[in-house]
Amino acid sequence: MSKIDVVRGEMMAAMKAKDKERKNVLSSLLTALKNVQIDKREELTEAEEDQVVLKLIKQSKETLEMTPADRQDIIDECNYTIKVLEEYAPEMMDENKIKEVIDGVLKELSIDKPSASDKGKIMKVLMPKVKGKADGGLVNKILGGMLE
Repeated sequence: MSKIDVVRGEMMAAMKAKDKERKNVLSSLLTALKNVQIDKREELTEAEEDQVVLKLIKQSKETLEMTPADRQDIIDECNYTIKVLEEYAPEMMDENKIKEVIDGVLKELSIDKPSASDKGKIMKVLMPKVKGKADGGLVNKILGGMLE
């Protein structure tokens, strides 16, 4: 079952429960998924669906960062939106799993002691392996800590 069908069913349940806020978040997610599917002109893969969800979460977090502290209504709305969207987001890798992937990439590239000059080469191989599964900032931070 595609994420579109799941979200549509959850949105119907929210409508029946008269949960307007949840219905609105799910409606925007459904719209985003359908728009990407229309642009692509074929069914979305699970990875593409996950990318849409992660993009919406990122947008909500950016809105939250730019919101003045005295606008509690917008802050509450963004936090609720993020909480609902995270139910549909893929499970993100933790630091240990990211380190395992980095170690695998280092072995693949035959690099024993990574240096700052190797970072670009490592990231080029590493990022496609963790895309959509790990936060890019966290990956960069962990790799930076491993460099000599």
